[in-house]
Amino acid sequence: MRTTINTTIKSKIDINRKTISSKMRSNIWPSVMASDQKELDVLLQKLKGTSTTLHLDVSDGKYVPTKYNHFNIRLDPTFHYTAHLMIKNPQRWITQHGQKVSLCISQWETISHPQKFIAWLKKRGDNVAFAIKPETPVSSVAKYLSKIDYILVLTVHPGYYGAPFLKSELQKVREIKKQNPYLPVIVDGGINPETIALAKRAGADYFVSGSYVTKSDHPRKSIQELRKSLR
Repeated sequence: MRTTINTTIKSKIDINRKTISSKMRSNIWPSVMASDQKELDVLLQKLKGTSTTLHLDVSDGKYVPTKYNHFNIRLDPTFHYTAHLMIKNPQRWITQHGQKVSLCISQWETISHPQKFIAWLKKRGDNVAFAIKPETPVSSVAKYLSKIDYILVLTVHPGYYGAPFLKSELQKVREIKKQNPYLPVIVDGGINPETIALAKRAGADYFVSGSYVTKSDHPRKSIQELRKSLR
């Protein structure tokens, strides 16, 4: 059954979306995975001129096997940032580093008490965003779709650059948009000129690209190709 979104909820969603969109004007976000500050600095320098917003993949080696950006990060003020928290304790990271980024996206599966977590974020004045991995059905988060500001659909198994694109996950984008057409959907994983077109057709609003842009020898050219596919 299609969820009814009343005018008040829609207005709140629109206000939150405008607030963050004013900071993050680009809808394609190169993702950044760094093992230490030196590697992070190199990647940030490499990505200048690609996008106004970069997407930090934060992993703790526990929720996923890899460990990236899990240190006291220092960020270049040239960019705005989102942070995808693939960690077991997102609340701790947000408390320590949340002021450094425009949006923190916690893995839905790590949240034991969603209502309390959402209330805590809103009390901080933060936007509320969750990511769902391929094994997680939309039904598990459905009743919260009117209470959050962004949702990220992983179209790969998380934790690595270059994981294969899972086309079937785009059906989740359609399901989410059917239940809440006002909720911005981010698609993350395996994004290239072909798959970004599929994700847009499914209804996605923002796109995260790792290997295709960040690992490219010519990241500016790569992001131009992605933008062409969105036209």
